[in-house]
Amino acid sequence: MMNLLAIDTCTDTCSVSLHTQGEIFSRFVQGVEKSSGLILSLCDEIFKAGQLSPSALSGIIYTKGPGAFTGVRMCVSVVQGISLAHNIPTMGLSTLELLGFGAFKKYNTNKVAIALDARMSEVYWGIYQNQVLSKESLQKPNEVDTLEKDFIGVGSGWGAYENELIQQTGIGTYIADFYPKAENLIALYLTYVNKNINFSNKLALPTYLRNNVAHKSLK
Repeated sequence: MMNLLAIDTCTDTCSVSLHTQGEIFSRFVQGVEKSSGLILSLCDEIFKAGQLSPSALSGIIYTKGPGAFTGVRMCVSVVQGISLAHNIPTMGLSTLELLGFGAFKKYNTNKVAIALDARMSEVYWGIYQNQVLSKESLQKPNEVDTLEKDFIGVGSGWGAYENELIQQTGIGTYIADFYPKAENLIALYLTYVNKNINFSNKLALPTYLRNNVAHKSLK
């Protein structure tokens, strides 16, 4: 039985999940300023709940971005610390893929348009179709893809740039308050195992779609 830790702090929310002995222990926090700073205490909580030591982990799954600069850095730093301290392999997955997979599970749809508010009048944009993230980019809201009407939109970008995204995409159904959750990271990882893609012993690293950022614009 694998012991799996999943961590996400790349957006306004923070979540962790521990899969051990056939059970999942999870914590999810939103609406708290700088929620990513809670990640270590949340990890402690689920390790205690699952009666497991970090050294007993089989692997760590984490979101590597894109997302809030501080949140992405926090997530990757915590994963690096646990991984290096206990020689635990990791797998980093896109925040956009996690959102798309979560929407696929919850709404039973194979056509998801993900838009995360990237600030500076831009969105992190992804197309999740037939359970594959086929596009990941940094876009102006009025320059994203035009899509079929049976797509649904998810993510904070739909709340921040509602009119522009509706006009450009042609999508009428969207859920702005749809968030990434660590428990879905575990389920997403298991789909990778079925494709014979597994953990890596390489150092956990972030993904930034924006190279130059003004710190004052970041959370």
